[in-house]
Amino acid sequence: MKGLLEGDDDSTPLTDEEREGLLPSYITLRHELNEAEQRNILEATKWASVRKRDVLAPGFLDNLHKRMFNNVWRWAGIHRRSGKTIGIDAYRIPQELAQLMDDCRDWIQNRSFEPDEIAVRFHHKLVWIHPYSNGNGHHARIATDLLLHMMGRPEFTWGSENLADSGTVRKAYIEALRSADRHDYKPLLEFVRT
Repeated sequence: MKGLLEGDDDSTPLTDEEREGLLPSYITLRHELNEAEQRNILEATKWASVRKRDVLAPGFLDNLHKRMFNNVWRWAGIHRRSGKTIGIDAYRIPQELAQLMDDCRDWIQNRSFEPDEIAVRFHHKLVWIHPYSNGNGHHARIATDLLLHMMGRPEFTWGSENLADSGTVRKAYIEALRSADRHDYKPLLEFVRT
């Protein structure tokens, strides 16, 4: 997961590559982008919380991502088409998402794990797939909280701090995800409820 621990200076100008697909033309600095994304994410969170959502329904995750970033990025809700330093090969995204939805439905129906572990496994796999060009972590956390609601459980606390800021809490989150990569979900289970 190279790149996840690197912080971005808010006053840093965006590169031409970073601005590719950006809708608002006034955005030139990192903090402007962060603010625009946060406003869009808040709108999506309100939409999602109005009623219980079926997170495992076909197309829901893409629709959620689109609602989270549609005022900022042209590619909101569209699967990435290129490789990243993290995530699976782009051509595998649709199949892996379908498999995740099937697995999660099965875990819930058969009570294969406790609800928190189902949600942690869902979150980890969604982050691992990394379906979009950007916004995957925030998207996966919101989708996971919606899955918890679907199962009648309270949202995770996610370390009780802003995970967008690089710091000790974000580093603990990344380390917990790396442990889950090795099939050790205990650190992530502990992290999400602290």
